Amino acid sequence: MTTLATPRMGHAQTTTDTPATELPQGQAFSYDWLTETMRAAAAQPPKAAEKVGGFLAEFDYDDYQRVRFRRDKVRWAEPENTPFHLNAFHLGWLFNEPVHLNEVVDGVATPMRFSTDDFDYADVKAEIPGNFEMPGVAGFRLMTPLNRADHFDELAAFLGASYFRALGRDTVYGLSARGLAVNTGMSGGEEFPRFTDFWLDRPMPGAETVTVHAALRSRSVTGAYRFVLRPGATTVVDVTARLFLREDVQQLGVAPLTSMFLFGGADPGAFEDFRPAVHDSDHLILNTRAGETFVRPLVNPGRLGNSYLAAENPVSFGLVQRERDFDQYLDAQAHYERRPSLMVEPVGDWGEGTVRLLEIPSDLEGNDNIVAYWVPGGDARKGDSFELSYRLHWGLNPPGDRARDLAQILRTRVGKGGVAGVEGETDRVKFVIDFEGGLLSELSREADVTSKVTVIRGDLKQAILSPIEGTSMWRLVIEAVPAGEKTSMELQAALSGYGRLLSETWLYQWGTK
Repeated sequence: MTTLATPRMGHAQTTTDTPATELPQGQAFSYDWLTETMRAAAAQPPKAAEKVGGFLAEFDYDDYQRVRFRRDKVRWAEPENTPFHLNAFHLGWLFNEPVHLNEVVDGVATPMRFSTDDFDYADVKAEIPGNFEMPGVAGFRLMTPLNRADHFDELAAFLGASYFRALGRDTVYGLSARGLAVNTGMSGGEEFPRFTDFWLDRPMPGAETVTVHAALRSRSVTGAYRFVLRPGATTVVDVTARLFLREDVQQLGVAPLTSMFLFGGADPGAFEDFRPAVHDSDHLILNTRAGETFVRPLVNPGRLGNSYLAAENPVSFGLVQRERDFDQYLDAQAHYERRPSLMVEPVGDWGEGTVRLLEIPSDLEGNDNIVAYWVPGGDARKGDSFELSYRLHWGLNPPGDRARDLAQILRTRVGKGGVAGVEGETDRVKFVIDFEGGLLSELSREADVTSKVTVIRGDLKQAILSPIEGTSMWRLVIEAVPAGEKTSMELQAALSGYGRLLSETWLYQWGTK
């Protein structure tokens, strides 16, 4: 299962399907045209994917890192007041299947051509032919004045399989989203659908959004996607996905998110690292229609961790970075305190389903080992089609990553049970959860606040709730004993009082390393 961890540089996976999708002569581009094209493609068997050859197949990691897109070749830089710029990622290394870009102006799509003259190859060992037209690109990035008016910052990047990332103001790249997850962690092996073709609406001067369409292909699924990106303190990406199944699928993962958690907080690990924590995300969040916020601290498990959170028409879910203090990371290069949180807001009726969380053992921060997505209820059968819409909120504090009216879970710590400083063996595990905010922080020390704690595959020994003197925080200390030596425990806790829920609901999966 550890093969699910993928390089953070990008996510390249091999798939099979037809090459570039081209418009018939005189046919205007539209999302409906793309939809019908992908519907028709699902009725045909997949064909072998394109592969690069020649000098593009000779690039190694070092060569690939040295290639830069030339600033004077940036697309959409004219006229001067165009709010979005575009450049491309070079083919080679992990990225050996061409992606085709098209520019759409007034409904007319024109292929975007790229050649070796668009790139700077300083210190690249491979021999580079001059003015060589590329068979495609690996992906592309969009830039806009995100952080200040006089500079075009990177806003989003689409690179590798169906992976893409975006930034809100004052953030740096961290976790990724994907177009679709197919059979992730299932017995038959995972598919990695690819965005093979893109159609990008050329932005008009003064535009506040940029629109991207994409064709998604894999052995079992085809899809037509539309992305509308709106940059800001929290960048919002409106996504519409129309999916067509070629084959039965064991499990579809909608709005999949991929992140990294190496150590920190409740799971400090044994890495002998000077940094207190290393992670792009530290919690999974699920907000329900009933007004509950479920908060699940992430861990780097000793063996594959697999959790399902059932919900009906969820308000939102996502992977977030709650710890925003540099002193909690001490990394002056990676700046994990500035990694964006990403919340998924379903649009329309998603019905019954589950949020699935996979936590994959990892010993490198270069591996993305956290995966989360929505699993719709019901079967996914050959010939089925689906349309789903959702919004992705990328930023330091996107809506939904913290409950507004409930006390928030500030931190979780886990350790050996019993009384500190007293010798003696114990099979108890101690969980310490701190809450702050909402009505809870306004109550007196004598307030009638209670905790409800449940433990599955374990025995709850004690649960003590008390305010922390001199602060507005309350602390819940739980001690439990696992049912067996190699048994994982599932724990849940929330605070209530005066006839109402007072806190977010804490979830935790504890297992031996």
